[in-house]
Amino acid sequence: MVQHIAKRHRRGFTLIELLVVIAIIAILAAILFPVFAQAREKARQTSCLSNLRQIGLAGLQYAQDYDERLFPVAYDDWTHYWWGYVDRQNQRLDTSRSLLYPYMRNAEIQACSSFQASPAYQYGLLGYGYNYVYLSPMQPPNYTPIAISLASIKSVAETAWLADSAQWRTWGSGAPIFEGTGFLEPPSYHNPTFHGRHNGVGNVLWCDGHVKAFKPALRTETGYEPHRQRNLGNIDRDGNPQTDELMDLE
Repeated sequence: MVQHIAKRHRRGFTLIELLVVIAIIAILAAILFPVFAQAREKARQTSCLSNLRQIGLAGLQYAQDYDERLFPVAYDDWTHYWWGYVDRQNQRLDTSRSLLYPYMRNAEIQACSSFQASPAYQYGLLGYGYNYVYLSPMQPPNYTPIAISLASIKSVAETAWLADSAQWRTWGSGAPIFEGTGFLEPPSYHNPTFHGRHNGVGNVLWCDGHVKAFKPALRTETGYEPHRQRNLGNIDRDGNPQTDELMDLE
């Protein structure tokens, strides 16, 4: 007796089933990709926090060698800055000649991996700004930056030293432009430079050496839209931009 073996035919996916699978994958990707991006940014924030902590240690070592005085924002020649030597003639930056390099021995910690937007040559990949207005004020008549003593700061744990910084520059050649800066402006200067580049927050090094995340206080007035778009704000606690309670010496 001849036996007929029935062949089984495997049924393929229908177009509707394929579209459903693609839609599910797209939905999962839309949900998970932002989570992964936030996780990566959190890792970069941790690396940035470590950078600031090391810079803080270098700054405290500098103070030990200079009668408990903080490093100035620059020497009086205005070519040697805390982050490097600025060669304006050749438009170059030498980070190995910074005020802090003998204590850091690694200029790469001055760069934040989350900030690579249009760096100006005089800042290079610098990611941090210095509270120069209060910690390295300009002394007339030549407006030479001076170094203040740690003892003159009443609350070192609540006085910002350095922080994630950038600027929206509207003056000079090539302006307007979003770029780095080595200067951290206080709220009363009306030029927000504290950059919330890590999932909406920025890292702040305080004068006692500790580092923590802080959310920028964004200016809401007309004219500050470019700053808000780039998450540039102030280190502020009381909501009054006329006061500098987290940056002054009080």
